[in-house]
Amino acid sequence: MSIANWCVLAACVLPTLTIGLAKASTVKKSISNGGYDNHDPRGWASHLSGWQARAHAAQNNGFEALPLFIAAVVLAQQAHADQSRIDTLALLFIGIRVVYVAMYLMNLGSLRTLVWTAGLATSIAILAMA
Repeated sequence: MSIANWCVLAACVLPTLTIGLAKASTVKKSISNGGYDNHDPRGWASHLSGWQARAHAAQNNGFEALPLFIAAVVLAQQAHADQSRIDTLALLFIGIRVVYVAMYLMNLGSLRTLVWTAGLATSIAILAMA
């Protein structure tokens, strides 16, 4: 399996890890006091605030970024583009997404948008190789 394919897996798992931070922060709380409610996870998420709410939003954005990234990697590989370049850009995308999550959690909106743009450009660069 190529590095880019491992990056696809990482990109799929990253959103789950992101919301996992918010869930883990409530592990010692009861459900009535804001602890994670596995019976109503969407209801629980709707009551989040602060960095936990931003973690939820970052999770959603992570899932939104997946289709373009996955399609770009698959199409570039099907076109027999230079695999080492695909791998490099895919690793860059993962690094950018990790920074994006950090910017989201730290509530740095302008920097977050800049980092998001870099991630989009990276997916487009991979796609352009197809």
